[in-house]
Amino acid sequence: MMIINDTTLRDGEQAPFVAFNTYEKVAIAQALYKAGADELEIGIPAMGMKEQEDIKEILALKLPIRIMSWNRATLKDLEASLKCGLQAVDLSIPVSDILIQAKFKGEKKRLLKQLEDVLHVAKQEGLFVCIGGEDSSRAELSFLKEVMELGSSLGANRFRYCDTVGIMTPQKIYEHIGYLTGLGLLEIEMHTHNDFGMATANAISGYEAGAVSVNTTVIGIGERAGNASFEQVLMSLIHLFKEERSIDANALKNVVSLVEKASHKKISSTMPIVGKHIFFHESGIHVNGMIKHEKAYEAFTPQSVGLERSFPIGKHSGSSTLQFHLKSMGIEPEMELLEQMLPTIRELVTSRKKVLNKKELMALYNVTKAH
Repeated sequence: MMIINDTTLRDGEQAPFVAFNTYEKVAIAQALYKAGADELEIGIPAMGMKEQEDIKEILALKLPIRIMSWNRATLKDLEASLKCGLQAVDLSIPVSDILIQAKFKGEKKRLLKQLEDVLHVAKQEGLFVCIGGEDSSRAELSFLKEVMELGSSLGANRFRYCDTVGIMTPQKIYEHIGYLTGLGLLEIEMHTHNDFGMATANAISGYEAGAVSVNTTVIGIGERAGNASFEQVLMSLIHLFKEERSIDANALKNVVSLVEKASHKKISSTMPIVGKHIFFHESGIHVNGMIKHEKAYEAFTPQSVGLERSFPIGKHSGSSTLQFHLKSMGIEPEMELLEQMLPTIRELVTSRKKVLNKKELMALYNVTKAH
C-alpha cells in the first residue's frame, strides 16, 4: 500500500503568499490525519525558534503517524530537528549537475562527504532518514545510484525522487523509478511538481513503477504550479488501485476547507475530487443516464467526498432534466410541453448567462401549458 506523506505544512506553505499561523498548522495536521494521511512533513526547523515551536506543538498532539521535518543535509539543520524532538528527517541534497554547480561549485565528492557525515549522526540518533534528491529528474541516473548506494550503506531508509521543476511525463517517471527500485537499495518516495499539470499523474506512475511513498499537498498548493494533490492521490489509490482505505467524507471536506481558507487559495469549482460543481450534470444525455443509473457518468459518489449531485437547468438540458425537477415539485408534466419549452430555455440561459431555478421552470411550464 502506498504511503501518503503529506507536505502541506512544509512544501505547501512554500507557495508564494502562503503563511500558516500556529493554530492553522495544528488544525491542518489533525485534519490531515483524520482525512487519511499516513505521514506528515511539518516544517523546516532551521528556519528558527518560531518554526521550532510550531513543530513542537504538532508533535505534542502525539498523532499515531510518522512526523518528519525537512532539512538541508547539514549538521546545523539536523541539530535543529533533534532539538525539536523529531524522530524522522528528510535530508535534502542537490543531485543534478545544475544544482550541484550552483550549491557546491560542482564538487560531488564534497557533497557526498557532507551527506555521509550528517547521515552518520542521524542514524546514531536513531532517526528515520529519507534522503531528498533535489532535482532528481534532471540528474544522471548513475549519480542517483551512487547516492543511494551511500545511503544504503549507512542505514538510510528512503530516497525521495524529486521532480523539482516538474518536467517529467508519466512514461519517463515509470522508466526512472523502475530502474531505481530495481537496484534494491532504498525505498523510493515520489515528490512531483505540477509545472506541466502532471504532478499527480507522475506520482501515480512512480507508484506503478515500484515507489512506496508519495509527497502530497492539500489542493495541490506549493511552489510555482504546486504539488501532487492529497485528495487526488488518496482517491486514486482507493478507486483506481483498490487500496483498502476508509474515507471520512467530512474529514476530507474539512481539511480542504481549512487549507483553502488558511492559504487564501480559492479552489476551482471544477477541481478534481473536491470542486463543488464536479457532480453537476447539465447535458440532457448525461442527466437521462444519471436518472437511470447513478454510476452512469460518475466514477465515485458525491457523498464520498462530502459533495452533492445537481442537475442545473441550462442551455444543454433536455426534457429529462425538466421532468426531474417538475416531478420533485409534485407536477407530472406533459412531455410534449417540455419539448416546446427547450428552445425558450436555451435562448434565455444564453442571453442572461444564468441557469433557471425551479420556480422559474414552474412558471415557464405553466405559461406554456396555458397557451
